Amino acid sequence: MDYLEGLFLGVQWSDTDFGNRRHVSSLALYGVLVNAIILLNYLTGKLSALIEGSFTVKLVFFMILFVACPFICFRYYRFPIWVKIPILMVQALKQALLTLIMISWARPRLTMAPGDLKDSLIDYLNNTLETHTLRYEESAGTFATVLGVISGGVYIVFVFLAAIVLALVVPGIVFVLVRMLQFGYDKIIAKFILADHIDR
Repeated sequence: MDYLEGLFLGVQWSDTDFGNRRHVSSLALYGVLVNAIILLNYLTGKLSALIEGSFTVKLVFFMILFVACPFICFRYYRFPIWVKIPILMVQALKQALLTLIMISWARPRLTMAPGDLKDSLIDYLNNTLETHTLRYEESAGTFATVLGVISGGVYIVFVFLAAIVLALVVPGIVFVLVRMLQFGYDKIIAKFILADHIDR
């Protein structure tokens, strides 16, 4: 329960030590989840109704929950458990909307048909190795092919690893940035609007 409160309420409204801990593994897992949903939709078409729905509607509902957050959460610890759970669910919905917004933005960028993916990868590998081989053709002579394959292979591995790391890291960065914005907004509302109603 403490973890869920820290995750969904944020450090402004939770009494847990969630904010004092690093959550690198959780952010990496979040990145895996986001990319898994994108790939699932890309390869199978599943969840299309959820992902392809109006981006503007998702954004508007998210902004409403973002703005309402301090007014929903500031009396959280005064409520009984049967009221706390719906509040946590509303905040979980806000995070789900953020995830859907990211997915709805990223998924349309994958415009290549899944059936063409294999051929495109093979063409990319061949073109990259050929480019690196030609680079050494004059200076290395008969060893140009060997050097081209080695340097091209290293370059390809680097590009693929960088793409994977970027795909996993970006959702977590967006998640953290939005939480920071929420925290700043909540602090301002707590100080200038809700100060007389907060007893802690």
